[in-house]
Amino acid sequence: MKRLAFSVFAFLTCVAAYPQEKNTEIPQEFVKNKDAAQDAPVTATIRSATRLFSDRNDLTSVIMVIPKDSTVVVLGSVEPFLNVTFAGMEGYIYARHAEVHKPVAAAEPPLPSPSQRTSDDRDIPSTRPVQQRQKASRYEYLQHKYGAALASELYAGKIWKGMTGQMIRDSWGSPIKINMVISGNNTREEWIYRNTWLYLRNGELLEWGPVR
Repeated sequence: MKRLAFSVFAFLTCVAAYPQEKNTEIPQEFVKNKDAAQDAPVTATIRSATRLFSDRNDLTSVIMVIPKDSTVVVLGSVEPFLNVTFAGMEGYIYARHAEVHKPVAAAEPPLPSPSQRTSDDRDIPSTRPVQQRQKASRYEYLQHKYGAALASELYAGKIWKGMTGQMIRDSWGSPIKINMVISGNNTREEWIYRNTWLYLRNGELLEWGPVR
């Protein structure tokens, strides 16, 4: 009986002395904020026309010439290059030819407190039309980027000779297809939309016509 009591006492002593494992779970708030930061794309504006290389170690591997004032999405950097995507193509450009913009997280408006809500607010989560907010946001973006006069034209979906490729995208969106020919320092592009083709030379719109 004494041996049994001693064994139980020794077992309980060992269990009490064994270090307990700490909880190392990452707080959910941190995970959420980290994912939000990763989702925000990093863009850059091309300062001067630059070549897009498929291989940064081979300067003859030119895919295309990206026109001045174009916007590219930055995937990473390997000095002295940036790894970017443009017009559906991925490659490398010289970092000195681009101005990188840091992503800005959009802040959501705070919800009204229960005392500030009306009876309608309690029944309906949001009374503001989502479509109206999106339109206002797009116009504000264009106005901030181009000024009020050009913003009105682009918001109305208009095009004109002398437009840059980025202005066309801000007016009509991305084309269905781009046919490109590079000759020396000259770049000729044919942008195909559903009913219209556009002809650009060195990133400048020269003419357009109906797709047949």
